[in-house]
Amino acid sequence: MSKYIDLTKILTQLPDFVFDYIEVAYDGESVNTQIGYSIDIKIFLEYLKQYKFKTIGGIEEFTPQMLGEVTLRDLNGFKAYLQEYESEYTTVSGRRVKRIRRNNEYGINRKLSGIRGLFLYLYKNDYIDHNITDKLDFKKLHQKMKRPLTTQDVLNLIHVLYDGEDYFEGRSRASYLNRKQRDIALFTAYLGTGCRVSELVNLNINDVDFESSSFIVTRKGGDQQEIFMPLQVENEMLKYVEERLADENTKDNDPLFISRNGKRILPQTVEKNLKGYCRMAGITDPDKMHPHALRRTFACNMIADGVDIKMVAELMGHKNIEVTHRYYTQYAIQKRKQVMRNFDITGQQKEQEE
Repeated sequence: MSKYIDLTKILTQLPDFVFDYIEVAYDGESVNTQIGYSIDIKIFLEYLKQYKFKTIGGIEEFTPQMLGEVTLRDLNGFKAYLQEYESEYTTVSGRRVKRIRRNNEYGINRKLSGIRGLFLYLYKNDYIDHNITDKLDFKKLHQKMKRPLTTQDVLNLIHVLYDGEDYFEGRSRASYLNRKQRDIALFTAYLGTGCRVSELVNLNINDVDFESSSFIVTRKGGDQQEIFMPLQVENEMLKYVEERLADENTKDNDPLFISRNGKRILPQTVEKNLKGYCRMAGITDPDKMHPHALRRTFACNMIADGVDIKMVAELMGHKNIEVTHRYYTQYAIQKRKQVMRNFDITGQQKEQEE
């Protein structure tokens, strides 16, 4: 409830058209998302008040027509301003505090994205006659390629999943034993199908069909897709479903993966448990300890096995094949490294092969 209070407090400081934009554009999004974009727009309006519209009393006095006067130069100035700026806020005790804030490329682009969304909303609803943000260039991101799990990483992780009794002690061991078959089924399904964590945790028992060796997931955008299970995944899923149905109170339409209190397991719990298993398996790279690393590993393994990239995109639920190309790039980097590491500059290896 406090989050809604925070959002309402921020929106009351903003013009009515911003309130309408947040309500329409981010309907269904989390309160944290709505708060984030509301704050970004507030920062933008405060910048305009300070450097362009100096005569207005407060940012709540802004009108859509005033935003229609914003130029590309104003936007580029705001982009530069975001790198380092001073903000002022009131503490719980009522004291005014000034603070220097900085943004990296990701933070700047997120704020610009919220501003672009606002201008697009105003343009589509005929509040302004042009959308100047179409001409705005975002910051170029120097993205570090996140690595998939190696074959040895996967083997180590699977060993911990199946033989956790050898790794956990005391209460941790008891907790592991209570969730053992659930986690084996969940994480082998993750590694063996490449589904998103949200797709797996939203499964119900009757979504799994052992006659067709498949289960039905709801993809991003609401489309449903039949996911076929590798034999190992099917075997572990069958054991887990039988374990669930052994409880006479369990119904076919109940959540498949449940927590210890009998409720549908949350993505945060999946991530927490995976990190515990990774630590036991000697996997310390933060990128590899996130659930998405298992999905990334599935894609890279498919590509390494020679599966057509269009098929990989379909299996991953990617509507845009360019997203899948990121995984191909990942595989290509590993392949280039392997070729170069094995290259003999003297040519002796080639002569021996001939």
